[in-house]
Order: sequence, then C-alpha cells, then structure tokens
Amino acid sequence: MSENKPPAASGQGSAAVTSPAYQQFLTDLFGVIAYGELSAFERMSSDARFSPTLHDRATLGRLAVREYAHFERVSRHLEGLGADPETAMAPFQQSVDAFHDRTRPGDWYESLMKFYVTDAISDDFYAALGSRLDPESSALISSLHGSSEAPGEVLFDRLQRSLKDDPRLASRLALWGRRLVGEALTQAQRVVIERTFPKGLADALSGEEYDAQVRDLFSQLTRNHSRRMSLLGLTA
Repeated sequence: MSENKPPAASGQGSAAVTSPAYQQFLTDLFGVIAYGELSAFERMSSDARFSPTLHDRATLGRLAVREYAHFERVSRHLEGLGADPETAMAPFQQSVDAFHDRTRPGDWYESLMKFYVTDAISDDFYAALGSRLDPESSALISSLHGSSEAPGEVLFDRLQRSLKDDPRLASRLALWGRRLVGEALTQAQRVVIERTFPKGLADALSGEEYDAQVRDLFSQLTRNHSRRMSLLGLTA
C-alpha cells in the first residue's frame, strides 16, 4: 500500500497507519463519532425529564451517562492521535445539529424511537468502518458498541412495552421511523461519506470498487433497519 493511502483492513503495516492521509481520516472519523456521542448525551439528558415514570427517567439518565463516557473515551483517543477533540468535532457540528433540528420528536415516545433508530444506524455504520481500521481504532469502535446494557436493547424493550400497552401508537411510530431512517441515511452520506471516505477508503479503492462498497453498505443499513422495525411489529 502506498504511503498516502489508509489500510484496507485491520492489522496493516505501521507505515500506512502513520501516514498523514490515514491520520486525517481517523481524526475526521473520530471527530464525528465524538460529536455524535456528545449530542446523544445532551438529547437523552434533556428528554429524560419528560419520562412518564421515574424508572424511565432513571433509565434514560443512565444511558446518557454511558454516552458521555463514550465521548470522553473517543476524545482521549483523538488526543492520542495528536488531535484536539474540539477542533476535530467542529466540521461536523453544524450538519449534525441541523439533522437534530429537522427530526425534533413530538413526544417522549418519538424520542425513544429516534434514539433507537439513529443510534442503531450509527452503530452499524461505524462497525462496518471498523473492519478497515488499525487494530487499536477498530477495538475502540467495537468496545463502544459492544458493552453491557447496550442502549438498543434497553430502548427496544421499552418501545415494545409501549406498543403493547397502546396499539394506536404503532402507526404513528412506524411513520416516524420511516422519516428517521431516511434522514439518518442522508445524514450519513452528507457528514461522513462526503468528508471522511474520500480521505480514507476512497483513496484505497478504484472508483467502481468505492461506489459498489458504498451501495452495499447503505443497502445493509437499510436491511438492518427493516429487521429492527419488524421485531417491533412495525412496517419499515
């Protein structure tokens, strides 16, 4: 692999891992991950106060603390790369904030669905990228989404109980879920594909290979979302 291209998979040689192009790729990637974790903390903390029960409020609060811990871990990783976390996050702030402005939930149940849909798509997306990173960066991404009490499981259980108690909620959340997945996939293309991939993955692949892998990735994200909605008894 040439000096200005990132490794195509974990475990590549140290020269490729330390190349300027790959370091910038990692800075962008972990910059957007860090801002996503910080935003998730803020949203969960804010929406927790609208919880219908104290148990729900405590659950969202606990998940919010988990997101902030992830933010701190990613920030330390950025510092280890020689990057300033705030500087790394800054290019993504406007776009991510605009996404959240476009997808403001109407109530607490829509908030749960938003957490469930967007966090799951983010997890899938970064897990797919993780297979192309150096071992240390790949391990960090895996650990962020593979720890105990994953938010997706907690949110799934709570949504499932809500839908069972109020069948009329299903049609509203199904429609909301369809809007969210469209916005989330568009956001992934705008924030990460347009900025991060050309500095990393695209440099290591031909144009056709790159386009094919991007199509495959987004097809997989869509299939995973449909499966999750089906498990909730909702139409994707």
